[in-house]
Amino acid sequence: MDNRALTRAFRLAAQLMELHDENPFKIRALEGTAASLEALSFPVAEVERSGLPDRTGLSKTAAAKVAELLDTGTFSDLQRLLDATPPGVVELLKIKGIGPKKIRALWRELGIESAEQLRDAAEADQVSKLKGFGQKTQQAILEALEFTDQSKGKLLYPQAEELGEALARRLREALGTDQVAVAGETRRRLETVETVALVAATDAPEKAHDLLNSLDGLVPAPAQSGPFAWRGTAAGSGVAVEVLLVAPEDFVNELFLQTATEAHLAEPLPSAAGQGPGQPATLRQWARREKFEREEALYERAGLQYLVPELREGLGEIALAAENKLPRLLEDGDIRGSLHNHSTYSDGNHSLREMATWLRDHGFEYLGICDHSQAAHYANGLSADRVRQQHQEIDQLNAELAPFRIFKGIESDILSDGALDYTPDVLASFDFIVASVHSNLKMDERKATDRLLRAIANPYCTMLGHPTGRLLLRRQGYPIDYKAVIDACAQHQVIIEINANPWRLDLDWRWVRYALDQGVQLSINPDAHHTDGYADTRYGVLMGRKGMLTKEMTFNTKSVDEAATYFAARKAAIKPSEVFRTSLFE
Repeated sequence: MDNRALTRAFRLAAQLMELHDENPFKIRALEGTAASLEALSFPVAEVERSGLPDRTGLSKTAAAKVAELLDTGTFSDLQRLLDATPPGVVELLKIKGIGPKKIRALWRELGIESAEQLRDAAEADQVSKLKGFGQKTQQAILEALEFTDQSKGKLLYPQAEELGEALARRLREALGTDQVAVAGETRRRLETVETVALVAATDAPEKAHDLLNSLDGLVPAPAQSGPFAWRGTAAGSGVAVEVLLVAPEDFVNELFLQTATEAHLAEPLPSAAGQGPGQPATLRQWARREKFEREEALYERAGLQYLVPELREGLGEIALAAENKLPRLLEDGDIRGSLHNHSTYSDGNHSLREMATWLRDHGFEYLGICDHSQAAHYANGLSADRVRQQHQEIDQLNAELAPFRIFKGIESDILSDGALDYTPDVLASFDFIVASVHSNLKMDERKATDRLLRAIANPYCTMLGHPTGRLLLRRQGYPIDYKAVIDACAQHQVIIEINANPWRLDLDWRWVRYALDQGVQLSINPDAHHTDGYADTRYGVLMGRKGMLTKEMTFNTKSVDEAATYFAARKAAIKPSEVFRTSLFE
């Protein structure tokens, strides 16, 4: 059981305790244990049980619960609460935006014990009549249920990748071959995946069936399977799993066919690709006509530049490949610094020093610290005095850690009227500012777009953070006019982040090419609240690559000196009025 699983268990126990209206001090204790576990940088499961209090800093009581959870998969308080709660009510806790108190009222007053019953009650206008609910809450519940239904049977990309690679390893061992690969949506790096697809080469497909039918966590679907295809679902998530079994000589062709979209496979090849009479007219036809030992050879035979799997979407990439106009895509190793990260000054789990030294020790040149601004009370947002305190610490650390540098940033809330949090004199004290929306998310497209446009026009706005506020499979983003927002960023030279947190991946990769066409720079930002969060940068790079993002158009591929020069020049170009001149930091 890893630290994340431990954290989830304690948070669930706290939610259930609140659901049952138990002692608030005990609830806070469970939440505190969860927060402490989340902040640890080492695997708790590897610690001797007797040493848990010293290694984790937990009280003996909390450490005993952790030990019990590690040894048995549960602990007494959690199990007692689960035993007292219908499973359907526990599932309701997963619905975004419906907290334990509201679920308690629904359960106790309307007898609701499942999402289906909740939907029926809301559609019958029963929920709005409960004290503390009303029509708006009822409608929000219906929208949350609809979104939850749409998200069923789907996985975030990292989860799909982990499942696919685990199955591929088991198949390689069972079949004695390296010709096993993840295909489909996962290989194309889609942000959410409905089917985890694999292709495996074997002359004995029954071995693959025997393995897959025996694996814990997979539910076979015999009626949908056949001798050369195993189909089923993953228990828990319900995501579809499909394994195509092919002859070894067909492996490369079938992997290609099972990876690309229909639009990519069926698009007529341009005349520029050198197609003559009698030649295949599409990539699918080439894959059906000849056998290839490498996918690169297939594209070469079709007269095209090689297209990496993440580009095989059928969105104009074939025309570019025919004209040899595909750019060199951004790679992980191009990233030289990490911007938009949080520390213990706000809601992060590691100190400013820890966040900085981790990056330095892993070969990066700079950290952009962007703790939450004062309006984010829920996230311990920084008052002006605490901003000054942080800046003093940054100066001290920069003197100590040079040439590594910490840039003074902030994630300034975009307020309801589009203004940036803090007065201009405070905003002027930062090296750069990421502007993000965190509150009042229920907006129509016009209101959301206008709110962003005003923030973008603010001369202190350096970068737009997670433009739609979406949480994949959890919460829809607010609707925006993407073109208007991107055009405004181009006009005001505002960078747009691709928030690399797997729950966000926002800016959506489908708008990356439009941003690039308008000359807008993008920044791959992990939004890390923990040193482990830096690893999410990889997912942002993958999403950028899907939109044909290059090193040249990625802001944080700049060296520390280049980034410092850019920030300084942008600040120097601001012409503040007289009211801006008195600084809190003089």
